[in-house]
Amino acid sequence: MQEPIRLAKRLAEMLRCSRSEAEQYIAGGWVRVDGTVVEEPQFRVANQAITVDKDASLLALAPVTLLLHKPAGYVADLSLATRSKDDKSGIRQLKKHMTGAELVTPLALPASGLVVFSEDWRVVRKLREDAAQMEHEVLVDVEGDIKSGGLERLNRADHGYTFNGRPLPPTRASWQSETRLRFAVKGEIPGQLAYLCEAVGLKVTGMRRLRIGQVSMSGLLPGQWRYLAPNERF
Repeated sequence: MQEPIRLAKRLAEMLRCSRSEAEQYIAGGWVRVDGTVVEEPQFRVANQAITVDKDASLLALAPVTLLLHKPAGYVADLSLATRSKDDKSGIRQLKKHMTGAELVTPLALPASGLVVFSEDWRVVRKLREDAAQMEHEVLVDVEGDIKSGGLERLNRADHGYTFNGRPLPPTRASWQSETRLRFAVKGEIPGQLAYLCEAVGLKVTGMRRLRIGQVSMSGLLPGQWRYLAPNERF
């Protein structure tokens, strides 16, 4: 029986490589202990079988972006979510993706829909610096009777509504059913759509964000997530 040692040390001995290279292999998800992927270099091993994937590479892993369909009433949390079986990105899932990605586009607790987590600084910067130009598509469930001319006013470029002391940008609003409005709005901020609905006599009962920029959450069920595919751009 061997004395347990760090996996990185054992792997460095096996591959005759440096400790830092061994840690890269492990963090990249290329190493298995008794058939199970282990991503922690400090994991301790004794006599277990250690194997390295034939495609293992020391190239730096590309940063990833994840799209989550947040259920209403829940905090946006990847640890409680499930990867969609329809994810066609081809990206290998790693533990660090679930803990290291930053929530970039939060939603209020009662709202549902698309939220974005990313560890890619380019995506984070675009979604934040270009937020005022980024269009969000949102379905809003409402009750009550809209004021006369209310929908027309919402669609006017000079609707005149302000929120938290600042003029609101133009919106595009249309009825999807007798109790559901579809909004397309740039620079959407929490509380803005509820305020606009109330201003025309409607009470919001539910809200679901479908799209941010050019990226939609189509196909994702509540509580599911997928990777942003390499060909997708916000």
